Amino acid sequence: MINQLFNLKGRTALVTGSSRGIGRAIAMLLGEAGAQVRFHASKPSARLDDTLMEAKGKGIDCESVAADLSTPEGIETIAQTVKETDILILNASVQAYRTLTEFDPEEFAREFNTNVRSSFALVKAFLPGMAKRGFGRIITIGSVNQWKQSPRLCIYASTKSAQVNMIMNCARSYAKFGITANNIAPGVIATDRNKAALDDPAMAEMIMKQIPAARFGTAEDCAGLALLLCSDAGSYITGADIPVAGGMQLEHYSVKKGGGSIPQSLSPGALLLPGN
Repeated sequence: MINQLFNLKGRTALVTGSSRGIGRAIAMLLGEAGAQVRFHASKPSARLDDTLMEAKGKGIDCESVAADLSTPEGIETIAQTVKETDILILNASVQAYRTLTEFDPEEFAREFNTNVRSSFALVKAFLPGMAKRGFGRIITIGSVNQWKQSPRLCIYASTKSAQVNMIMNCARSYAKFGITANNIAPGVIATDRNKAALDDPAMAEMIMKQIPAARFGTAEDCAGLALLLCSDAGSYITGADIPVAGGMQLEHYSVKKGGGSIPQSLSPGALLLPGN
């Protein structure tokens, strides 16, 4: 029964930003569950080659595609190379630690195009095929930053909020076609992207105080949830925005009079790292 529920044999999966970190862990696990996987990176690299070689060594049926998702040409390259996919994991992102007034138009465009425009374009490209086949799984990889104010990640947080709104609308419109659409919102995940910050003892201690689970997450913490959402076991889950944050999101809620909860903002100086 368990093997049947989580078996992805016969399914194809495209995972953007999957040469490292969360994307890599998700792509590997989907492949181990039987899916044919397309790994992606923004450009050809030894890291992408090594990832593909490791996946093939595990018996995963896989290919790779390199394309810069901040450009229309890169988006078109993926759409034309992949053509069809049953599972679409939108993990690739760009982040810049800048305040609102420090951003220049080029930086803003690169971040917005990678995080939002490419997500919209790839969903639009693959939705018709999913609907025609009566099966589709779409997952965006968001961030706990999408729910709060974080001055030095203001544009990144805004793009993640936009992504979530898009995916919720997708879930509502396409559920009747056998397509689920969900968002995973990682907290602080110990990947190479966050290594410099987490290697700073003072920074790591400050961040750890915000995490009830008292540990940093791993890429595999996110991959397990992604497998559930992509499998038959998760077929009735759609329109969900799910934190993988060790309870970190609980810091942003307080009990209001009469029950229920309301979001609470962090103090202006607080820093939270994105997940992937």
